[in-house]
Amino acid sequence: MKNQSRKNRVFLGLGSNIGKKRENLLKAIELIKNHGKIKLNDISKFYSSPPYGFEEQESFINCVVEIFTDLTPEELIIEVKSMEKTLGRKPTFRWGPRLIDIDILFYEDLVFETKNLKIPHPDIQNRAFVLVPMVDIDSEFVHPVLKKTMYQLMQDLDLREILQLRLEEVDDEIFY
Repeated sequence: MKNQSRKNRVFLGLGSNIGKKRENLLKAIELIKNHGKIKLNDISKFYSSPPYGFEEQESFINCVVEIFTDLTPEELIIEVKSMEKTLGRKPTFRWGPRLIDIDILFYEDLVFETKNLKIPHPDIQNRAFVLVPMVDIDSEFVHPVLKKTMYQLMQDLDLREILQLRLEEVDDEIFY
């Protein structure tokens, strides 16, 4: 029997609040889709949300994508950071404005931490802009530390400021 590489299920969070936000997300999704070691499986709806952490900045557009990859978490974070750089992201302060942000939210049910990477992504349970699009893709996905589903975690948050973008505001061509 041949040695088959196992494809790991990973969720990435994407966000932008500088320039043409929707286009920035679509370009990031295109890079993910065209990466040779990543299979794009699903894309959430797009949402507008207020800034998190540092509030004196523009609102964000966010989404979550589900991918399958045989890249390790360490390899994947290098690829993700390279994609951000390719798209024009410049260094800024913590929670500051960004052209594009791509975060590894979950990697299977792995609990993992290094100096540059923490999985699951910290503070997800307090981030409606992550949980709402996660529920679009898999409401029953269980947080490996908190042992609650995405839907259960979402129920604990105020969702009034998370606004789904209208269908005509999102370009469907990139999805397939």
